Amino acid sequence: MLVVNALCASVGAAGQVATQAQDPVPAPTTGKEQTQKELQEQERQPATPLPVEAPEQRSVRYEVKIDAPRNLRELLESNLDLMRWRGNPRVDLEQLQRLVRNAPEEAKTLVATEGYYTPTISSGLDTSGGTPVARVIVDPGQAVAVSDVDIELRGFVPFDKTEAPVDAASLRNRWTLPVGSRFRTADWEAAKRGMVRQITQSRFPRAQLIDSSATVDPDSHKARLKVVIDSGPDVHFGALRIEGLSRYSPSIINNLNQIHPGDEYNEAALQALQGRLQDTGYFSSVEVSLDMSSALQEQVSELNQGQGAKPEAPSAAVTMPVLVRVSENKRKNVSLGLGFSTNTGARAQANYDDLNVFGKRMKSNVLYEQLHQQVRTDFFWPTTSNGYSNSVGAGYDREDVRDQITRTTSIHATRAWGSPTLERSLRLEALTEQVTIDHLPTTRAKALPLTFSITKRHLDSLVLPNSGYIVNLQLGAAPLPILTDQPFVRSYVRAIGYKPVGTSGTLIVRGEFGAVLSRDKDGVPSTFLFRAGGDQSVRGYGYQQLGIPVGSAITGGRYLFTASTEYDWWFKPPWGAAVFYDVGNAADNFADLKPKVGYGVGARWRSPVGPIAVDVAYGKAVHKVRLHFSLGFTF
Repeated sequence: MLVVNALCASVGAAGQVATQAQDPVPAPTTGKEQTQKELQEQERQPATPLPVEAPEQRSVRYEVKIDAPRNLRELLESNLDLMRWRGNPRVDLEQLQRLVRNAPEEAKTLVATEGYYTPTISSGLDTSGGTPVARVIVDPGQAVAVSDVDIELRGFVPFDKTEAPVDAASLRNRWTLPVGSRFRTADWEAAKRGMVRQITQSRFPRAQLIDSSATVDPDSHKARLKVVIDSGPDVHFGALRIEGLSRYSPSIINNLNQIHPGDEYNEAALQALQGRLQDTGYFSSVEVSLDMSSALQEQVSELNQGQGAKPEAPSAAVTMPVLVRVSENKRKNVSLGLGFSTNTGARAQANYDDLNVFGKRMKSNVLYEQLHQQVRTDFFWPTTSNGYSNSVGAGYDREDVRDQITRTTSIHATRAWGSPTLERSLRLEALTEQVTIDHLPTTRAKALPLTFSITKRHLDSLVLPNSGYIVNLQLGAAPLPILTDQPFVRSYVRAIGYKPVGTSGTLIVRGEFGAVLSRDKDGVPSTFLFRAGGDQSVRGYGYQQLGIPVGSAITGGRYLFTASTEYDWWFKPPWGAAVFYDVGNAADNFADLKPKVGYGVGARWRSPVGPIAVDVAYGKAVHKVRLHFSLGFTF
């Protein structure tokens, strides 16, 4: 005979009772309506404490089975007292029965936070087996939907007659819990926080939520929302305050600060200053914000006096300091690295940085690759108040590519300015070069070129771009016979564009063109000439394989042209596949610039540090298949 000792309770319209009956649970609201605030207070109540068990009572271990839709089941498993007290030695059979009786009321409060206000919930305890099983069955019923959203904006008048009025319709359109959506507590709170955040990012940093209410009618399954937001006063920037600086000069920060006392508040200006400071390398962390301490003290004082927070008069302009909090990097830093490139082979690298050498930042680097070795040191002055970053440096390079051994010694001075989206630089360089090819006599060349470079970036992401473009233009010249064997003029342009195709594709188009004009090619350092081929050029060919044959070597030409079309298909982000078609070549005469073709397929992975590409390409002119590997995009 199967003996079942069941204790059940129910909530809702189908409130049927098994062995033991329970009084019907009260309706979910007083009358027909109940505010969300009451539900939130019920949800925050701690687990019901259990009375101390009598000595003769025995603890009981039990199982819990919840029959509910998946999203609600996970919510109940995380919050029901039945789950919280499971495995506690203080729980005996009588206390377990109490937990089972209370479960429907608890579950009702919990599922209401997901928008279900008229659920049918039953619970029972099965003690027929060796281990008692507590069951909770939930039929959530129809979800409550948002029927009306009333957003009241107080203030938000133009602070100046020349300003355009606030676009209230645009603010309301950005509300994230619109009419028709399911009313969830988490979404309701997120919508309020999101709207206030959007407003404070514009001209109203002291905007605040004055009032909010959610009125739910369980019978009609509708919720009416109301939000009242006050714009606060007109805010202007004040003086700069710096915290956390000890080893380095305040001029490092002051020179980068383009915010002037009296300027109207603009969060983009704060973010721009924070980005410039992070890029200096002097700081491990940077935070730039308004100093809200005085405003917070006023609000605390009002609360202590029992007055509560009050809306601020929009006409009362206030000035607030700009607070810069920094954590300084260590003065000296050493880093080591290993790597591999299908262009230049295995790599070992060592870097040494000193952030304060006679008031300047020193960066030194030793690089050893199978085909390329380099030693260089640069000294950087702190960025000036005009936004200029000046540096001087020296270096030595040795490259053994395509049977041409090139040794270059250089010193240079550079001035850079701009932003990550629009970079500009001017570089004056003096270099000497030695080139050895086979058993031919070593040739030497020197030059003193001045080069201007500008890079424009318009991308949705600087690390993992999917839309936008980058363009780089270089114009250089060594026009005078001063430390220059052969005067020349050089131009180079490179561009890459990204365009989304459908929901899972990206079209990438790339191209470059270069030209060197001189009376004679001899005497122009090969550093300023062009070769093509490799991972970031024409795939299917070796690194700098396309150029001018001299003996067994491939040397640089006066003209360069490459182009590439690639389609990436992200079949399972961040994983993707690619097909591509590349063309390009280098030559001494424009008429001889006959493109070589390479095409193939590849695999893609959007890693946290940038896109990783592995390509298999066929070089049509050489009838060979090559493997190419690259991380990110070189630009």
